[in-house]
Amino acid sequence: MLLLSVEKVARYYSTLPVFENLSWQIGEGERIGLVGPNGAGKSSLLRLVAALESPDEGQVVSRRGLRIAYLPQEVPVPESSTPLAIALQAKPELAHISAAIERVEAAFADPAVYENMAALEQTSAEHARLLEEYEAAGGPRLLNQAIGLLRELGFSDEEFGELLATMSGGQKKLAHIARCILAAPDLLLLDEPDNHLDLEGKARLEAVIRDFAGGVIVISHDRYLLDETVTQIAELEDGRLKLYDGDYSAFAVQKELTQAQQMANYQDQQKEIQRLEQVVARFKDWASRTAAKEKLMRKARATQHRIDRIERVDKPVLERRRMGLALHPMSRGGQKVVELREVSKSFAANGYGEVSVLHGLNGLVRHGERVGIVGGNGAGKSVLFRLIAGDLQPSSGEVWIGPSIAPGFYTQEHQSLDMDKTLAQTIRDLKPMYEQQAYGFLGRFMFGYEQAGRLVSTLSGGEKARLQLACLMLGGANCLLLDEPTNNLDIQSAEVLERALDDYPGTVIVISHDRYFLDRVADRIWELRDGSLRQFEGGWSEYAEGRR
Repeated sequence: MLLLSVEKVARYYSTLPVFENLSWQIGEGERIGLVGPNGAGKSSLLRLVAALESPDEGQVVSRRGLRIAYLPQEVPVPESSTPLAIALQAKPELAHISAAIERVEAAFADPAVYENMAALEQTSAEHARLLEEYEAAGGPRLLNQAIGLLRELGFSDEEFGELLATMSGGQKKLAHIARCILAAPDLLLLDEPDNHLDLEGKARLEAVIRDFAGGVIVISHDRYLLDETVTQIAELEDGRLKLYDGDYSAFAVQKELTQAQQMANYQDQQKEIQRLEQVVARFKDWASRTAAKEKLMRKARATQHRIDRIERVDKPVLERRRMGLALHPMSRGGQKVVELREVSKSFAANGYGEVSVLHGLNGLVRHGERVGIVGGNGAGKSVLFRLIAGDLQPSSGEVWIGPSIAPGFYTQEHQSLDMDKTLAQTIRDLKPMYEQQAYGFLGRFMFGYEQAGRLVSTLSGGEKARLQLACLMLGGANCLLLDEPTNNLDIQSAEVLERALDDYPGTVIVISHDRYFLDRVADRIWELRDGSLRQFEGGWSEYAEGRR
């Protein structure tokens, strides 16, 4: 059964089209991953489906009574809100009754009420009425469902009533995901629901999405999450929407095969058109030489009409414009790159003495290895990175770095970039070159001429990520320390980075929550848990199997 139909819609920013003449039909219970490069218009399309925006052209027609729940990329965190309060917003009518109950209960403490028998009786009667209304509307059932779902998403009972503003970005997202699911929609729309989640949080999110009974459309750059939760991929690219059956891995294979077939069809058609055009040319040539001019010209016109009626096969773009990333170390470096020798790290906590984050870590990274560091939020991954980088000193033990090791750093929050410099200045500070050379080099990372003269602070998260990678390319490091390098990259850019690391002969140590990326890049996993370090051979899949 059809839930919603997108009919020839268009969306423009200024006068530039994001997409035009786009149609899409969404059926009951479909589980769709919406993918495409940054700037393709995925979030705009999702907001049109959610009826939060109107198309500039066309229309979105939904089934009568269709219930939609929408999770934006950036979720609101109202002052004094808690995870439980956010979850209970799933039913606004219940939230209204609950607020009225709280006001009446507060009135019981008013001397004008408890010292006046008539007022007390009236307030008690109102309280009883509201409680009855709350129960009839399913309030107690919703409360139990909210508590169960929040537990399933990883919240402890103590955290239900804590301020959401003090929690991690991932927890803020999860509280709003609970709100969306408790609303029992027919169609659940999720825009980057996995942002800021650690590996355990992503696993919980995937389980909740799989258990959801309705239809789902999810925008995500996490290919593993798409493999685990969707059965159809909708690719938005160059203003067109193409649908593929299966998960992301199946889509990647199908797209490659489809493009190969389209190229074969295009080439065959071009040969046929060329042959017919030669026939037209011969008829015209003969017509100019013989007395049967009109007869031959009729044949030429008929053949040309046949050419004009051919429905043209578009030439597929087999390799779209992507980052020109290539990583080459200036020197090989020694065989031993990094060694942790009984490394511990503690931090002073006001009024609580010292808090131990890492204790007794031992580990060795050799030349050419790819080590992925995983662990929950707050496990100490970034602390370990700062110890290796020399930004922190261990409380005890030693972090040994090979004397010929030249590290290169990619920072999660882009701290390695000077926000007050232009992109061109950033590049020229790393390697002496003329300004035009710097502009040309930045072009390899998809920065236009105008962008190259802008301040770094004006860039989006994805653009800052590409600039950091450009800096790494110029640095010539023989050991790369990468902290969440795929966080702000679209899937296409992440794949470019994966290929560049495949070809890189140096050493890679990477913190990542991107399981697909870890499977492609890592040959060993270091897990930080409870301040200790455990090691697993292989990528993410082998690590996950080893933990089980």
